[in-house]
This record gives sequence, structure tokens and C-alpha cells, in this order.
Amino acid sequence: MLRFAKGLAYTFKQMTEKKATHMYPDQEMIWPERFRGIQHFAPEKCIVCNQCARICPTSCINLIGKKSEDPNKKGKVIDTYDINFELCILCDLCTEVCPTEAIVMTTNFELATYSRDELFKNLRWLDDNNTNVRGGEA
Repeated sequence: MLRFAKGLAYTFKQMTEKKATHMYPDQEMIWPERFRGIQHFAPEKCIVCNQCARICPTSCINLIGKKSEDPNKKGKVIDTYDINFELCILCDLCTEVCPTEAIVMTTNFELATYSRDELFKNLRWLDDNNTNVRGGEA
């Protein structure tokens, strides 16, 4: 009977404390500084070094570059950059190894869909995902 009374006392105590529930999506969430959301990709900064695709533990990044047609510009230009968010674990490794900071994390996280095909994001979608970029401007 004593244990029952202790449990009941604890329950009543918790009822009077401030609630931690957020009324999402009506109330905006405040995320910690190091929150890892969906990546933003700036193709104009990319030098096609392929480090992001090599370090990815799930191999969800597909990066293809082609030789520049401009004779004044050396190196490669980006042709294709795709991420399969069905596999991506948002580990932040691709942003850490990028020498030009072409890939940065955002606080966007909403990817819920009814189809797996919609989780495959291309260069244009990742470039447009520039709201709430972490660590500076897009």
C-alpha cells in the first residue's frame, strides 16, 4: 500500500509541473545549434573532389562531374549531385570533409512522404533547400 501511495504522490506532483510538449506545427521549434537536418548544396562552390561521396557511410550520395567546356577554366564542373534520403542518416560527415563548404546542414527535417521515390533528391532540390542554413549564409 505504501508503494501505491508513493506512485500516486509522484503522479500528482508531475501533473503540476510545466509541460514539455510543443504544439508542433502551430508552434515553431527552437533547435540546438548543432542540430543536423537536411543538407543544402551550393553547386557553384563544388569542385567535384568526390570526398563527400567517398566518406558517406551509407553510399547515398551520387556525384558526377564532367570536364569543363570553357578553355579558361581548369578542372571539372558538376553534372549530377543526388542524395537518397531513404538511406541518408544525416551524420554530417559529408559537410565536414567538403573543402569549399558546398554542402552545409540546415535545420529543415521534414521529409515525410507517401512514396519512397520522393526521398531521392537532386541537385536543383538541394540547391533550393537554403532556408535555416546552419553556420552562416547559403
